[in-house]
Amino acid sequence: MCRIYSVTRAGFYAWRRRPPSVRTERDAQLLDRIRTIFATHRRHYGSPRIHGTLRALGERIGAKRVARLMREHRLRAAIADRYRSRAGVKAFFTSIPNRQLGVLADAPNRVWVGDVTYLKIGDQWRYLAVVLDKHSRRVLAWAIRRRRDVSLTLRAFRQAIHRRRPRPGLIFHSDRGIEYAAAPYRDQLASLGCVQSMNRPKSMNDNAHMESFFHTLKSELHEQLRVSTDAALRRVIAAYLDYYNHQRSHTSLQHHSPVAFEAVRCPTH
Repeated sequence: MCRIYSVTRAGFYAWRRRPPSVRTERDAQLLDRIRTIFATHRRHYGSPRIHGTLRALGERIGAKRVARLMREHRLRAAIADRYRSRAGVKAFFTSIPNRQLGVLADAPNRVWVGDVTYLKIGDQWRYLAVVLDKHSRRVLAWAIRRRRDVSLTLRAFRQAIHRRRPRPGLIFHSDRGIEYAAAPYRDQLASLGCVQSMNRPKSMNDNAHMESFFHTLKSELHEQLRVSTDAALRRVIAAYLDYYNHQRSHTSLQHHSPVAFEAVRCPTH
């Protein structure tokens, strides 16, 4: 072997006896911490989030080093293909503009966003409605039903109101689905002094925060969502949303979780 690699026997045995370098030992320590964070967050964190988490914990480390260690040890975040689906015909109330454009959500309860997505149990659909605070990305309330209608979205919205009790003037933004544009929903918003806002026609990106949240949920739960009962589905969603609010870091929140971000930025909420 020494002859093949053109090294002397003495050089080979000297290399064998040489202790690990300081950098190698440091890499081993960092890898242990990276593995712990990776496992804690159920293999959902890629190198940018793990780097941010390490920095938040006081670790002085570069993003490229984290990426290299993860790549060398095959620690790759589990990501599913994005799933998109939309109902058939929707009613449009074009009199409601996008009122969140240009509004700075610089504190909780300034702008809330809502949307509905599809989840499957066997060969049947279930519908998940979520209300999110745009400032902190915190999930304020959610509801699951067998039908996508105004009773579903009202249930989630009323839970959010009960928990946060916002002042009049809150902007609530959604797409133009009938479950948000129907008279009972509009009347509920008006009675609480909330300002209704909706996507501009053919502008799905107007509700990008909700689109991003549903993509994250389905990507990180795509294996666990393969359930056969409503009770099991509710348990999976409840556990994930608790984790999402209290533990999952967001790069847009300086690597805080939504609850931690609100505690740091707005301690009274």
